[in-house]
Amino acid sequence: MQLISFIRDGRIRSGAVSETLSGPSRLQAVDLNDADPRIPADMRQLLRGGEEALELARRAVAETPAQRWLSLHGTQLLAPVPDPGKIICIGLNYRDHAAEAGLDIPAEPVVFAKFGNTVNGPYSPVPLPRASEQIDYEAELGVVVGQTCRGVNEAEALGYVAGYLAVNDVSARDVQSRNGQWVLGKSPDGFAPMGPALVTAEEVGDPQQLDLRTRVGDEVLQSSNTREMIFPVAALISFLSEFVTLEPGDVIATGTPAGVGGAQTPPRWLRAGETVRVEIPRLGALANVMVPAGDGSGAG
Repeated sequence: MQLISFIRDGRIRSGAVSETLSGPSRLQAVDLNDADPRIPADMRQLLRGGEEALELARRAVAETPAQRWLSLHGTQLLAPVPDPGKIICIGLNYRDHAAEAGLDIPAEPVVFAKFGNTVNGPYSPVPLPRASEQIDYEAELGVVVGQTCRGVNEAEALGYVAGYLAVNDVSARDVQSRNGQWVLGKSPDGFAPMGPALVTAEEVGDPQQLDLRTRVGDEVLQSSNTREMIFPVAALISFLSEFVTLEPGDVIATGTPAGVGGAQTPPRWLRAGETVRVEIPRLGALANVMVPAGDGSGAG
């Protein structure tokens, strides 16, 4: 099942689509709360409902007649979880990326956070802050937590996952390097496009067998597979849950492979007007245009 959040009649709604989203789409969706009022319109509330709520959603998709499916054409798609309680990010989780950064392979996961203001839709613009001249892209697999977990072992960890999505961990490298901590350079408004759908765990299967690609225009800048992670998804969940209680709707961005703009010769920074496409074929694609901050285009 592929879950989305979208705007309908001025309100945020939860929905489901029948095909993988790869761009602003003419596909159709079921408004889950409209199909069955027992299904929350809020994605975090839906996930808190656990398997019972997900089964209601599956049934709504299967039983909604064709004439009640909604066209997504012209609809504003949001991040599947528009308001995650936590956005936990992992740095240096691919050997080739650590190498291009000139850093040693970490002995344990490198953890930082992004603030909630960074959450952005899969096709929404990304404002480029005036305070930075070195904006970079990072294609990442995002993990959405489905059950509250604390201190889980690695063998059981994937059982706490609701599903997966693509994330672009947009980064202001000059701010990141001069600030001493990563959070400020990672957290300008709209710097975490996510989606386009939350593809449920049973549909994805093994999260360590997913291709990732980044394109800027026609140029392929990143191409890898999640099997190249230093710390796989299960290990990350187990490690994090020793310190932080993970809750439904939390998002874990699992790190990026080699090919980031800051490692190019010369560095390849993003410019206004460019569109960054982050694609995980089994999950869909993000396509976000870079715009000058303050031009009236905002994250969504």
